[in-house]
Amino acid sequence: MALTTLDPRTALVVVDLQNGVVGIPGAPHATSDVVERNVTLADAFRAAGLPVVLVRVSFATDGGDVVPGRTEREPRTATPPAGWDRIVDALAGHPEDITVTKRNWSAFYGTDLDLHLRRRGITQVVVTGVATSIGVDSTARAAHEHGYHVTLATDAMTDLDPEAHRNSVEWIFPRLGETGTTDDVLKLLAAL
Repeated sequence: MALTTLDPRTALVVVDLQNGVVGIPGAPHATSDVVERNVTLADAFRAAGLPVVLVRVSFATDGGDVVPGRTEREPRTATPPAGWDRIVDALAGHPEDITVTKRNWSAFYGTDLDLHLRRRGITQVVVTGVATSIGVDSTARAAHEHGYHVTLATDAMTDLDPEAHRNSVEWIFPRLGETGTTDDVLKLLAAL
């Protein structure tokens, strides 16, 4: 489905484009291409006077704030390298941007993201980032549940597994909002 509109108060929400994540090979889109597209989107949102939210995942070095619960995956035990949770340089350094630190998959749960958006009168979010089926998907679901119009720039996100990406893009995202490309978003943004 083609994108139909962007609300006058739309925010860009970029999920987990940070040093420790962008080194992972993306599929189906190269992570470097995803970063480049997100830089283009962020520059356009800033030029339009609209908020850019940079979301990063981080944990205490002792692992004390890792989400508890039983899973079939082993819990993270290694200490991540210094700076792994810093937003990539290509996106960082803009004082007007909002930075949100999350401890879960969703950028909404346990953070002040909703408060930042509501205080600015935001009614729509464009969600991008890594990984499509984890952080992006969870954030898009929560945005939908919070009553925001959701747009997903599917070429400005990637996953570890192309099938996981495809599943989110084809089956989940159309139920949460509208999907399109970076260029589709830029065209609508220029028309605001």
